[in-house]
Amino acid sequence: MIYALLLITLVIGVPFAFVILGTLLVFMAGADFPYHIRIVAQQAFGGLHSFPLLAVPLFILAGEVMNEAGITRRIIALANALVGHMRAGLAQVNIWASVMFAGLSGSAIADTSTLGRVFIPEMEKEGYPRDFAAALTAASSVIGPIIPPSIPVIIYALTVSGVSVPGLFMAGIIPGLLLASGLSIYVFFFAGHFGTKKTHAPGTRRKAVFNGLIPLFMPIAVIGSILLGIVTPTEAASFAVVYALIVGLVLYRSIPVSRLPHIFTRAMRDSAVIMIIMAAVSAANWLLTYNRIPNIITEWALSAIDSQVIFLLAVMLLLLLVGLVLEGIAAILVLVPILHPIAVGLGIEPLHFAILVIFNLMIGLITPPVGLCLFVADSVARVGLSAIVRRLMPMLLVEVLVLVVIAFVPDLVTFLPRITGYL
Repeated sequence: MIYALLLITLVIGVPFAFVILGTLLVFMAGADFPYHIRIVAQQAFGGLHSFPLLAVPLFILAGEVMNEAGITRRIIALANALVGHMRAGLAQVNIWASVMFAGLSGSAIADTSTLGRVFIPEMEKEGYPRDFAAALTAASSVIGPIIPPSIPVIIYALTVSGVSVPGLFMAGIIPGLLLASGLSIYVFFFAGHFGTKKTHAPGTRRKAVFNGLIPLFMPIAVIGSILLGIVTPTEAASFAVVYALIVGLVLYRSIPVSRLPHIFTRAMRDSAVIMIIMAAVSAANWLLTYNRIPNIITEWALSAIDSQVIFLLAVMLLLLLVGLVLEGIAAILVLVPILHPIAVGLGIEPLHFAILVIFNLMIGLITPPVGLCLFVADSVARVGLSAIVRRLMPMLLVEVLVLVVIAFVPDLVTFLPRITGYL
């Protein structure tokens, strides 16, 4: 009955957090747990009682402020100055603007929404099919949660012990750049016949680079201060908010003070979505731990699987399937406490496994039927999901190929953490 309730509520579209909480209450009531409502409430709120967790709403707020400050055009101008002269130039700009924007938002959905409003109509004007522009914008937005600072990385580090946020930040840089490079190579060979090649007027590049340095300084300062041990990730997130406010209110003067309540409200709303999922899954994970379910699964897996290769293949397939129906952060909270101990027991480096899981689940943002970035891209392009998915399939294969590469060449993930002292 519990499994049936879980599946039915998911199918009819009940938000995931309420599915978990409702199912948990029904189960505990049927199992005669004393004070089951009180226990669920205690465990849910206990899951949010964490100082490092404050970094999540702070990074969300910093991203909202920087978006409102109008830095999108400056980032695009910088990317255009660097790669716009290449074959399939505007498509290249789309991809590498996502790389730069990743350091500001840490969210694939924010990247799709913000950059899509600019790139989709601009690419159509330059001769790119509108559905192709929407598909490329969604595909490149997956880079956002991989390159630091990243909200899923912070959530992952809070979910399991012994994995550092700075180490994960460093581990995500090369995989994110590899993903961007893979998409860049794809559009170079298969989208070069779209659009026109542009040249830059004298001095344009220098001006674009100069204007792009101010927003790009934020992620550099955030990551640098964490790596140097000056601040914790939460303190760095606070610095990011202050820096974003200075840029928007003082340097660019593009944010009127009257807009601040709206910006803060939007950031609180987006943060609340993540927080309620974390609260619900914390309560569910308590029940699983109470019944030793993770221990039982770990012991069984270690006795049945003795090969890292088989385990990694199984995990990649599992997470790709999970990504079809479950949002990435929710999947991290549910599955990582079970999968992480198995990976460690098989001798897989925790940072390598963490990036593999995050990369894997972020691909789910562009896979139907519930890929959130697909819906956001279509809300801008309005060409229909089926048209976007058709254009997206080759890009999806590129992303899976990059996933396989980082899965079986772990040095690509662990190189930077090792030279910076996190391994």
